[in-house]
Amino acid sequence: PQKTSFHRSQTLGYKNGFAVSRMPVVGIGRERLYENQLSEAELEDLSLQKPVLTYGPAKQPPPSAFLPAHVALDKKILKFDAYFQEDVPLSAEERFRIRQVCIYYYLEDDSMTVIEPAVKNSGLPQGKLLRRHRVPKNDHGDHYHWKDLNLGMDITMYGRTYHIVDCDPFTQVFLMSQGIELNPPEKMLCDPYIEMRRQPPLKCTTPSDFDQLKQFLTYDKQVLRFYAIWDDSDSMFGETRPFIIHYYLADDTVEVREVHKPNDGRDPFPILIKRQHLPKTFVEKKKTFPTCVMEISDQEVLEWYTAKDFAVGKSTTILGRNFFIYDCDEFTRNFYRDKFGITGFQPVDINKKPPEEVQQVIPPYNGFGILEDSLQNCFSLFPKPPRKDVIKMLENNHKVLRYQVSLESPDPEDRKRHFILSYFLSDDMISIYERPLRNSGITGGKYLGKTRVAKPGSTTENVSYYEPSDLTIGSTIE
Repeated sequence: PQKTSFHRSQTLGYKNGFAVSRMPVVGIGRERLYENQLSEAELEDLSLQKPVLTYGPAKQPPPSAFLPAHVALDKKILKFDAYFQEDVPLSAEERFRIRQVCIYYYLEDDSMTVIEPAVKNSGLPQGKLLRRHRVPKNDHGDHYHWKDLNLGMDITMYGRTYHIVDCDPFTQVFLMSQGIELNPPEKMLCDPYIEMRRQPPLKCTTPSDFDQLKQFLTYDKQVLRFYAIWDDSDSMFGETRPFIIHYYLADDTVEVREVHKPNDGRDPFPILIKRQHLPKTFVEKKKTFPTCVMEISDQEVLEWYTAKDFAVGKSTTILGRNFFIYDCDEFTRNFYRDKFGITGFQPVDINKKPPEEVQQVIPPYNGFGILEDSLQNCFSLFPKPPRKDVIKMLENNHKVLRYQVSLESPDPEDRKRHFILSYFLSDDMISIYERPLRNSGITGGKYLGKTRVAKPGSTTENVSYYEPSDLTIGSTIE
């Protein structure tokens, strides 16, 4: 029968986004496909395959593609661990020095380099000791080859002998693959001076209590602080000034610092006496040269100031100045309690008590001037006028009370005299004017100027003046 269907099954597909080929399940026109039937690709390979003759010599396959050394051996480096010994002639602590290095051999061009790992603060020029190049082996023009390198051997480059002790795993595998039998690895030597430095220092106990190094290491950064005053009030323009005395336990030096206050009128120099050893007692001898131009030596001083010479509540003379110590800080109290067993460091009150106020006695009124005006001379050297009631003066301005008065006297001539008493309401002042009387023999005019008149019996502490209520018809005033 003739075929009517020539459909072919799909052999191409996609899986996870990639094109893949698959074997057909049925043949052309949905015919049965046997399992041992070859695919088209296999048939095409069979058609292109050339027959092999069964007689004659077999043909050699074509040689593989040529690869140059710089491509085949690129980045393939042999690493050897080595050391060399360097003499140290000018040193009392070491006679020689062991320096560890790394020898690198580059297979691509048979070049070598020597690098010493840098050690911080070693003081030696470390890093690359030998630049990368082909190292000469002898004077005949030969160069070192990787076949000349092995463990446990000495190699001399430019007059310096290196001893190889080990290599890395790649170097070991490469040399063994080339048929070279490696010697057993050795232990890397260490520098004896570095090993000595790594050992803990020997702890020695110095029996002397006057070891300056021991004192410095024990009392470093420990300072005794005393609060003192310098009383210079006996001299002209002198005063009491506060100071701080520092005693450094590390070297037994003393420093005096001045305490400044805001607006004290002094230059801001903080240090009065710089840090130094202060002499306490000098050796008695004749002075043949001014000591102001020479430094004080130990031969001239019999005793120096120590921590025992300072105590709270005690006066200390330092370079001619008498300082009174009135307090100290908490660290100083604890030091004296633990070191000397002194516990009586109580602060001293240096605040001066204010003088007792002297009661001011006002002298009796002498009759000159107004009482308030004369009283100002007792309060100030430059007296000021007493304050006035301005509101009363404005309200009663030009308001005057006038009275006609007569003089009470046993003399009949005085009884005939007539007066005009004026009372000014603005300032409570009184003025008296006498009217002239013809042929009386008494000149009239101003009898009492404008003033305030106190009542009889009033004192300077309790003054009472005449008021309008005291001036009534028929009353008597003095």
